[in-house]
Amino acid sequence: MPELPEVEVTMQEISPLLMGATIEGVWSSGKDLREPIGPGVMALVGARVLRVSRRAKFIVVETSQGILLMHLGMSGHMRMPGRGEERERHDHFELQLKDRHSLRLNDTRRFGLVRYFRDLGELGAYPAFAALGPEPLGEGFTPRTLHAALRRRHLPIKQAIMDSKVVVGVGNIYASESLFAARLDPRRPASSLTPIECGRLCAAIKRILAEAIRNNGTTFDSFSDALGDIGHYVEQLRVYGRRGRACPNCGRAIESVTLGGRSTFFCPACQR
Repeated sequence: MPELPEVEVTMQEISPLLMGATIEGVWSSGKDLREPIGPGVMALVGARVLRVSRRAKFIVVETSQGILLMHLGMSGHMRMPGRGEERERHDHFELQLKDRHSLRLNDTRRFGLVRYFRDLGELGAYPAFAALGPEPLGEGFTPRTLHAALRRRHLPIKQAIMDSKVVVGVGNIYASESLFAARLDPRRPASSLTPIECGRLCAAIKRILAEAIRNNGTTFDSFSDALGDIGHYVEQLRVYGRRGRACPNCGRAIESVTLGGRSTFFCPACQR
């Protein structure tokens, strides 16, 4: 499932193509994604793209005629083919640009999202957007804000940092990796973390995500960026997916447990 680094890489790659471009056409496969692709997207025809950004795992395309919100879901990725290039199976949405290039969303499992909003106010009221917490790489995510968000949460810390109300975009892979880097047991109650431990965890999340972005994200099965390249951070994972293998710090075997329905990997010696 694409997490924040994969979405950030995608956004950085499609932004130069989209910025300043005029949208000449909009196409959809007619199949529903997480939600139906509503007819409102046709309002984008003739619009000029003003800004492309990322918020959590959403890509936000602001235009002169409204806003396009996109989410890659569990299996989505974007491509930038020429306008005449044949569509692939599982292509479900396309922006056709005046320079004869296109932006296409391919989503095998169809858990992605394409939604149109008239303006930023309407976008801000969208429930999935309105409830988002701070960006992990932004100035609003600090040891103090993390400690405040966790002190009344008694669920395991791994689940807490995957809650987008606490911090956005920290998915399963990077939660395990960040907790290992911060030397924290993922099973500990979130409310038990001290301010000093929150400082270690905050720094670890920022460092791990930044490293993953520099390495084009992580690819296990299906993710590729908008240029067709896979993510290389898989080669630097310390604990995720390494059950039974030696901890890179102490040599003890990596263990795994299931928390919140997700596989969680940790070193029982280093993460106490």
